This record gives sequence, structure tokens and C-alpha cells, in this order.
Amino acid sequence: MCQDSYVPKSLLKASKKTDGNSLELSVVIPMRNEEGNVLPIINEVNAELAPLKHFEIICVDDGSDDNTEKELREAKIIFPKLRIIQHIQPCGQSTATRTGICAANAPWIVTLDGDGQNPPSEILNLVSAREHALGKAPEIGPLMIAGQRQTREDDWFRRCCSIGANGLRSLVLGDGIRDTGCSLKLFRRDTFLDLPYFDHMHRFLPALVQRAGGHVITVDVKHRPRANGYTKYGLMNRLWTGILDLLGVLWLMRRAKKPTINELD
Repeated sequence: MCQDSYVPKSLLKASKKTDGNSLELSVVIPMRNEEGNVLPIINEVNAELAPLKHFEIICVDDGSDDNTEKELREAKIIFPKLRIIQHIQPCGQSTATRTGICAANAPWIVTLDGDGQNPPSEILNLVSAREHALGKAPEIGPLMIAGQRQTREDDWFRRCCSIGANGLRSLVLGDGIRDTGCSLKLFRRDTFLDLPYFDHMHRFLPALVQRAGGHVITVDVKHRPRANGYTKYGLMNRLWTGILDLLGVLWLMRRAKKPTINELD
């Protein structure tokens, strides 16, 4: 049975073995039955991030029952620095993402889907937006750079579901974000680990960062059709849980406290 609230202490310890300052970025890619997509996306990330030099890629195999594990092992032969973490049983995208972030060695994290629909070429655009924001306000506090898909390369049904879900979420939470379903996001590791954790939290990350007193900057990004495999999300496995999650996040938002703090001599 998957323990959604579990924090893998071994991974948290592992993140301290390497000097985080030597790495600029950890790329975390959750994967569930992504046979055929593994090598292309890892190859793309390596090629696009070559200018950074100091980065790592962490793929989290979320209990796949196809050839995802086999392809990840083959990819590691080509890219020895690739890190592979495996869930014995599926725990969902949020938990897989958190597992990868717990294991990360770099202070900054970028996330993207394992289906190849998020172009890795957009990662450096998020990094540029971060540098611009920090250059204008170095003490900006918790910061997230969130990608927003310009054109959804999905079928009409998924697009309609996404428009409806994003509209309802924005209306209820008032987070001002047009598209939270885009997995391309950049943020500090410690910012993420300070957020309330629950299953499906990845759909509400901008609102949770705002709740923590942080700032969310959006960047328009491209979106591509899925080349292999199939989506893991449908109407029935998202509708009711999505409504319950939305009510839960609304409860969290209304109970957030942002104290003004002075330290006395």
C-alpha cells in the first residue's frame, strides 16, 4: 500500500551527500508507464541544459508495469549521471514528484511530465524569468516560475475538461493562474518541502506558494502532442477528487497566517 504522507528519510539524507552549491538545477521527471518516451525526453533535457553544465536529472518510476524501468536502465548506460528512483507500487504524480524533490541535490528544482508533451527547451526560459525576477527584487521571498501552455495539443475532450477545471479553480481560489496543469515549473527545493503535502497537490502548487506568502510568475510555454503511450487522467478519475481537493485547498488558504516579524535585540 502506498503511504502518501511518507517522507523517505534515506532520500533526504542522500540530498546532503553532494554539495548542493555545485549543482544549479535538479530536473525531476515523474513517470508512470512511459515506454517509448524515456530516452527521447532524457536526451532532450541533456541537450537543452548543456549551457548550465551543473545539473542533474532524476526520473521517478511510479510503479510502472510496462518497459519504463528497462528503458530507464538503458538510458543510464548512455547518461551515467541519470538518477533513477522507483516506487514499488503506483503512488500518483504528486507523490512521485515529491520523492524526486526529496532526493534532489540542487537548491532549485524544475519539474516536467514524463510523456514528452512539455518541451525541455522551455526550461531555460523559466530560468531566465527567475533571473529577471531576482535581479529586480533579490529579497522577493518564495518564488515559483510556472509555465502556462499557449496551445494545448490534446483532444477536444481533454481541452474542455482542462478549461472547466482551471476556470473553477481560479474562481474559487483567486490565484490568478490560467493553467496550473502545466507541469513545467521552477522553484526552490526548500520552498516546495515547506508546502502542505497531500495527494494531487501538484494541481494547486501556485496557490500553495501564494498561501506561503510567495510570488508566482507565469511564462507562456509550448505544448506538444503525446508521441507514445496514453494519458493517465480521465473525467471520472479527476472530477470528484478534484472538487474535494479544491475545497481542501480553499480551507487551507482561508486559514493561512502571514505574521509580520521583528527580532528584538
